[in-house]
Amino acid sequence: GLGVLGLELFKVDCISFSCPFFAVYQVFESVAKKYDVMNDSMTLGIHRVWKDILMHKMNPSPGTLLLDVAGGTGDIAFRFINYVRSARERQLQRKLKNHQNLSWQEISESYQEDKFKLLGDSQVVVCDINKEMLKVGKQKAQHLGYSEGLSWVLGNAEELPFDDDKFDVYTIAFGIRNVTRIDLALEEAYRVLKPGGRFLCLEFSRVSNPLLSRLYDLYSFQVIPVLGEVIAGDWKSYQYLVESIRRFPPQEELKAMIEDAGFLKVDYQNLNSGIVAIHSGFKL
Repeated sequence: GLGVLGLELFKVDCISFSCPFFAVYQVFESVAKKYDVMNDSMTLGIHRVWKDILMHKMNPSPGTLLLDVAGGTGDIAFRFINYVRSARERQLQRKLKNHQNLSWQEISESYQEDKFKLLGDSQVVVCDINKEMLKVGKQKAQHLGYSEGLSWVLGNAEELPFDDDKFDVYTIAFGIRNVTRIDLALEEAYRVLKPGGRFLCLEFSRVSNPLLSRLYDLYSFQVIPVLGEVIAGDWKSYQYLVESIRRFPPQEELKAMIEDAGFLKVDYQNLNSGIVAIHSGFKL
């Protein structure tokens, strides 16, 4: 679909526009509260489907330790918790089915006991450079009832405040486009992953279909800044956003950068003809 430009909003690329870091930071501060509404408006809700696909590709099992970078509003974190919980519930049901001879009381007690451990040892750490975004994420978590297995850390993707070989999975969704040095962010991702760990990146990319590409450009440059003005009273940030997407390395180029950081078995999957792509790699 077309309304898809999706705007993980205002994640503006400093370098492309030589705009000072704090200016971008302030853009995030000001949009944090409207962030979700804007994403839905700009992508017609399709950003939700893309994030669901990312989670299915990850397919985390109970016990997984996830680091979600630039994930301030919790979109990936909450999906991860839901996914692991339902995997755990399926395990639990299978276990109870295999114990046909238990009494109702034993089943009930066993279920209650295990239900408290639905996340197993799974943990998700959300790391974002912007404290306003983290604040909004925490409020959302409270409102939606997520507390177990979730922590929030203020930190920079290019200099992560974590030990080496710590996480099973590293995700960055619509965030890598905004780091000053993509190569440093990728090196840090490699450093904090355990051997065998997986890197997953969801980001806007290059549209392959020439006709769709023209329509997409039209939508991006003509419609999106107008939407930005109407929804947020902010034409400029949306204009920046579109330009930052166009300047971002296309699929093959990003794949090569991920390989340069040391990842193996690197591949990517285009969604909506390449409007976005999911890159995947392993630290082996």
